[in-house]
Amino acid sequence: MTNPFEDPDGTFLVLRNDAGQYSLWPSFAEVPAGWTVAKTADTRAACAEYVETHWTDMRPAGLVEAMGG
Repeated sequence: MTNPFEDPDGTFLVLRNDAGQYSLWPSFAEVPAGWTVAKTADTRAACAEYVETHWTDMRPAGLVEAMGG
């Protein structure tokens, strides 16, 4: 069985949490608590490109804040 999180032909969402972290999420799955949709359903490649463009600082938002920006 194929892992739905790695399906190159699947449709995905991009999720973002309060810490500013992103996740690719299969569009058929319920969005988990603590996450919001940052990009609506699209191809895995398009969602991965969105994450690469928008998640430029891998540190959690709380750490960025604590370090002064």
